[in-house]
Amino acid sequence: MYRLLLTLTLICITLVSATSSAITDADVEEVLNQLDHEIVKRSSYINAREVSIDSIRNRLTGNIPTERELELIMQLGDLYSSFNNDSALIYYTRGFEKARVDRDSVNTFRFRAKRSTVLPLSGFINEGVEEFESINYKAIPAHEMPFYYNCGRQMYSYVASFFDKYPEVHRMWNEKVKANRDSLLKVLDKNSMTYDLNYGENLIAAGDYKRAKVVLLELLDHITPTSNLYARACHMLATIAREKDDSNEETYYLALSAIADIKGSVREVMSLQELGVKMSESGNIDRAYDYLSVALTNAVECNAMMRIVQSSSALPLIQKAHADQVNAWQHRNYLIFTCFIVILIVLVIALIALRNQMVKQNQLKTKLQNANHVKEIYISQFLRLCSIYIDKLNQFCKIANRKISSGQVDDLYKITKSGKLVEEQSEEFYKLFDNAFLHIYPTFIDDVNALLKEKIVLKEDELLNNDLRILAFMRLGLDDTNQVAIILNYSVNTIYTYRNKLRNRAYDRDNFEKNIMEIGDITE
Repeated sequence: MYRLLLTLTLICITLVSATSSAITDADVEEVLNQLDHEIVKRSSYINAREVSIDSIRNRLTGNIPTERELELIMQLGDLYSSFNNDSALIYYTRGFEKARVDRDSVNTFRFRAKRSTVLPLSGFINEGVEEFESINYKAIPAHEMPFYYNCGRQMYSYVASFFDKYPEVHRMWNEKVKANRDSLLKVLDKNSMTYDLNYGENLIAAGDYKRAKVVLLELLDHITPTSNLYARACHMLATIAREKDDSNEETYYLALSAIADIKGSVREVMSLQELGVKMSESGNIDRAYDYLSVALTNAVECNAMMRIVQSSSALPLIQKAHADQVNAWQHRNYLIFTCFIVILIVLVIALIALRNQMVKQNQLKTKLQNANHVKEIYISQFLRLCSIYIDKLNQFCKIANRKISSGQVDDLYKITKSGKLVEEQSEEFYKLFDNAFLHIYPTFIDDVNALLKEKIVLKEDELLNNDLRILAFMRLGLDDTNQVAIILNYSVNTIYTYRNKLRNRAYDRDNFEKNIMEIGDITE
């Protein structure tokens, strides 16, 4: 009947699993985050177990019946088992000695079998094997046989895991594990959860992963997530996933198994250790280092020499990977720092360039302001010159009017014929023009001389001479030779002569006029 139900369950779960989605990356990350959270709370679970231990230890004081004393000693040994192997060994030995003294054969056997399971974990493999194999199983009552075979399965399983890197030796001890598990299945209640767990393990050993997975998943629905059975079932499901090369599922069930171990305050663990290696293989170095560190700490606190060796063998690889990651971070930081320095240098250069540009703009602004000021002076001088000539013209008109009215036409003729009036006005004009022009181009004389091989030398109290005035008119854009001749009271040929002489004195004769026009230009 049981097999029929199991077969029906297998068919149903196979159909459901065919339509259900696989474990996703999000599922894995969620359970890993839960594991990280439980690791933080690890000390609180350990404290709770220590409280339970202290409570039972306190009950051992005083006069209590032998049977009750042996029962409490067994409870203490079980609580210390996978928590502190030394203490577990002490209490199992204490119970064994007391039961032997009291000629309690059943408890003598039970304490001896329990002690044999603890010895390999503490590194005493031969002692553990000898202890178990020295038990006369023929003298054990039938109802104690499940206990006997379970201890044998557990003890040989520890020994086999110690030789996992030696295939032949590992296979030999695994045969003993299988023999005890097969015998255990024959004497266990087929409706018990312990039977389902061992049956699932047997199916895995036979390579029947599909049926094993069905049995174990069914079992998970009926056991507490903090129990040792739950941790073992999840570890077996992780083994199936590893054989199927399903990385997500393997990680998922290893994490669930590790969570169960932590909540059950179990220090002798495999799941967390294997999960640490798994994280290292996937490149999650931080978690790998954390998980293996906790696994090693657990092994040390438990004094489980076998787990210490296994965890320690993996740590150097993780430490190297962690160191490589730290070096990569350092190189990345150096690169970022270098980029930051380069950016800072570029920024400083840009700020300096911006500052220089601003200085140039301010200088240009000052030049423009000065130019505007010069223009204002030039306009005021021009207006002043115009007002003077208007006044001179009015005065001349009055003189002419008076001379004509009084009949002094000859005097008026003498004034105009002598040219003295024009000469005086020209001198006044030159003085006003020279002042105005030199306000606009204060370095004009030096700039002109810089263009000439033979420098122009001015007389005392002379601002400009005719050469410089011709060039000044040129600079102002007055190209009409006739107009220049009229202003300077010279003939056109004389103006041409002046210009040719000046051009011949220039360093760059062909570009002389162009160079004159560039004097005083406002540039950046």
